[in-house]
Amino acid sequence: MQHVLIANRGEIALRAARVCRQLGIKTTAVHSRPDGNLPHLWAADQAVCIGPAPSQQSYLNVPALLHVARNEGCDAIYPGYGFLAENAEFAERCIAGGFAFIGPRPEAIRMMGDKSRARETAVELGLPVVPGSEAAYEDAATAEEAARQIGFPLLLKARSGGGGRGMRVCPEASAFSGLFGQAHSEAAAAFSDGAIYLERFFDKVRHVEVQIVGDRHGNVRHFGERDCSVQRRHQKLVEEAPSPVLDAETRGRLHETAVTLARGIGYEGAGTVEFIYVPEENHFYFIEMNTRIQVEHPVSEEIYGLDLIALQMRVARGESLAEMSLPQTPKGHAIEFRINAEDWRRNFQPSPGTISAWAPPVRQGVRTDSQAYEAYRIPPYYDSMIGKLIVHGADRDAALALAEKALAEFTCEGVATTLDLHRQFLKDPDFRSGAVDTRWVENVFLPRMAEGGGR
Repeated sequence: MQHVLIANRGEIALRAARVCRQLGIKTTAVHSRPDGNLPHLWAADQAVCIGPAPSQQSYLNVPALLHVARNEGCDAIYPGYGFLAENAEFAERCIAGGFAFIGPRPEAIRMMGDKSRARETAVELGLPVVPGSEAAYEDAATAEEAARQIGFPLLLKARSGGGGRGMRVCPEASAFSGLFGQAHSEAAAAFSDGAIYLERFFDKVRHVEVQIVGDRHGNVRHFGERDCSVQRRHQKLVEEAPSPVLDAETRGRLHETAVTLARGIGYEGAGTVEFIYVPEENHFYFIEMNTRIQVEHPVSEEIYGLDLIALQMRVARGESLAEMSLPQTPKGHAIEFRINAEDWRRNFQPSPGTISAWAPPVRQGVRTDSQAYEAYRIPPYYDSMIGKLIVHGADRDAALALAEKALAEFTCEGVATTLDLHRQFLKDPDFRSGAVDTRWVENVFLPRMAEGGGR
């Protein structure tokens, strides 16, 4: 693996370019026309414009990406997260074209990408799964029969979905047909697959996930869990590691369960096994596997002291995890705050525009992963995330104290961002104590802020 095409944009593309340089690997970066000012283009050895602004004509344009890779002499392709990272057909076409795909095998992507099939596989391997339908459905009438057998409330989820798209909570039978139609239409538009499967809905749960890495020699390692319960409309806002609510016995079972799944499907590369955790039951259930690196992977890197992007590259080169000197024990506590160009006080309205001032904090234990800079113009065409602030302390209290200082020192002007939202989180007693669930932001925090903040 001598020359990698970075098939992505933004901070993950910048990170990949830097890691490849450290490993002595040449890189070619791609960009859409409005993205000609992104730092990953300067960090790479060369850059090629891939097409106009729309993703379908640029970052999702598979023939163009493969043409650039072939024309520039690349022998591997790195997808990062988002765009084509979990597209099995893209992985197959990369391999068929003679390129190493820096990610899992296409069959693993396809198996875990189909939520129904992933669930069946998890059951076969003995994983606990949320009670739900055995199949995914295209029409409301057939699905409603299964829904009545499972019982309400229900969670409707897109078979090929992610990021909360094609997902609806159905409280009762009378609302099922309308909500199914919404989820079906949204899933079809987002993933070209409108099939919906059904799960029992738990009112108050936490979202925990385990970082795993597998290699082609059959080895699988986990790097602990992350708690991603602070989210809005299924979009994560804050992530931390380790989870503040798991006891040692439950944590050990969670990690082993994730490894069992990854080993059972012969997984290669970095991936995340996701669960919901029901505190009242002290029980977790498998929900899905993301066959890529996650946005929130830095919190795992911080507590384990490793570079997961470099590990992706090394595994793709055929190296064995068993022969690597990898950390075994996590240290301290890490928290990541996603910085989105959104006006959270106006229903999280996107806020594209030019950043007039950008000064991330510089402190020990503080890290900022971002493509932003002063005078950078945020385009309206892509995801609104412009950076991630990560803090690492000796324990959770130390991490929270460091986060307060870092967020107070962070300057970003010219566009609305979620920086102030995170500052408000840190003032909230529920957030500080860890007494949150996946609907806490919508059901508790935002109504509390609307009433004037505080209790």
